[in-house]
Amino acid sequence: MQSNKRQMLPARHELKYFVNPAELTLLRAKLRPVLAMDSHCRGGRPYAIRSLYFDDAYDTAWRDKVDGVQNRDKYRIRIYNHSDSVIFLERKRKMGDLIQKSSVRITRRLAEQLMAGDPQGLDRVAVPLLNDMYVEMRTKLLRPTVLVDYWREAYVHPAETTRITFDTHLRTGLFDRNLFDPNAAPLCPHDRNVEVLEVKFDRALPPHVAALLTGIAAERSAISKYVLCRRFEPLV
Repeated sequence: MQSNKRQMLPARHELKYFVNPAELTLLRAKLRPVLAMDSHCRGGRPYAIRSLYFDDAYDTAWRDKVDGVQNRDKYRIRIYNHSDSVIFLERKRKMGDLIQKSSVRITRRLAEQLMAGDPQGLDRVAVPLLNDMYVEMRTKLLRPTVLVDYWREAYVHPAETTRITFDTHLRTGLFDRNLFDPNAAPLCPHDRNVEVLEVKFDRALPPHVAALLTGIAAERSAISKYVLCRRFEPLV
């Protein structure tokens, strides 16, 4: 396990929308003169995100989302730009209208151990998230479930730690749960010509940022990339 400075982030608002590519082009032109691009968007280009999501023996994370349960957790391992140089184990916690994320950087060796369904040793480290993962894997048979791939274009503003992201080219691995497989995630999990717009902020969206979003045709939705990508995967 590696050192990490973002083990738990404060609860934040997260709004999600389906948007067609033409509307994203329009919004991009409005955002770029005002908001900075995230440092991961080197040269102004999107970066790749791949996540391996976990669920328990009863597909509780999937069912809670579909049933609209207000308080729920999802566990995932995440990499960037198809590289194993930075790997995070994360828990995304939904609390009513707020989202909280816990995160710890892990080694590829530990990632592969978790991919194999082995929680051995997680109970003996002084990292609460890993301790919780151990309990979930031992008591609820938490196991790898589905790969989720997409490209992210992110814009940030310091006011209210605002972050606006375009998540495009959503893909899933068809029964492939190998996070490090370069040939995984070939299949689009939906039939619409839309991408995902996410707007995240602390307490209130700054008015000048909200003004940039006006006039954009977007469909507000409780989007879950995890649920979308389970479309082709069997449920218990």
